[in-house]
Amino acid sequence: MVNRVNTHFLPQWLEPRNLAGSTVVVIDILRASTTIISALAAGARTVHPCREVAEAVHIAAQLEPAVVLGGERDGLRIEGFQLGNSPTEYTTEVVGGKSIVFTTTNGTLAMESCREADRILIGAFANQSVVVEALATQPQVDLVCAGTNGEVTREDVLFAGSVVARLSRSRIVMNDASRLAWDAWCHLESASPEVLTKTLQDSQGGRNLVKIGHGVDIAHAAQMDTTNLLPELDVRNWQIHRGRGVADGES
Repeated sequence: MVNRVNTHFLPQWLEPRNLAGSTVVVIDILRASTTIISALAAGARTVHPCREVAEAVHIAAQLEPAVVLGGERDGLRIEGFQLGNSPTEYTTEVVGGKSIVFTTTNGTLAMESCREADRILIGAFANQSVVVEALATQPQVDLVCAGTNGEVTREDVLFAGSVVARLSRSRIVMNDASRLAWDAWCHLESASPEVLTKTLQDSQGGRNLVKIGHGVDIAHAAQMDTTNLLPELDVRNWQIHRGRGVADGES
């Protein structure tokens, strides 16, 4: 049973040493979390998150030929990379059976901030229920929002609030950020997918995507519980795999 839930609106605002013994969920709804989940659901073997482009290129060279370079800077595909950060790009035909080396502006930085945690899970609306199920037995949970370029983003806070709302059905202690996130989400708890999509479109992250021609990714990110995969970042080799605690027993 969860005893405490902490929400962090930005990775820059957390103290890494306080994550020791905690199960962390990294949240980057638009788009890294959603894209990682899509890639693994499409049959990718692993995802290697990298903070820097040069690091990603170096790792990919060691993994050839069954590797795909994916990621973005300022929302756009990096020159020389096969894929960007759109979840719709990561199809079975493109990534099935391959390792993905992945770097993004905000999401992979958030993951780096969580190295001290006991477990690091990747969460999005696409796998909300299985995330909540996995957290329900953890004594301490930390929800880490990636934000955008050091600014809090509504879409990440809303997802954190959706998780807090479901965990709160049991008696838990939460920080004020968790309460704020829960308050933000309560107005959308019974909303239709169309309303959630419109809300994400109106967020800063959503507006940024529309501006660069990737508005279609917003509707994809707003789809709830499309998979029971639970991506987990293994801190020993810094690879994301499907994780333990997946509802159908896959790992």
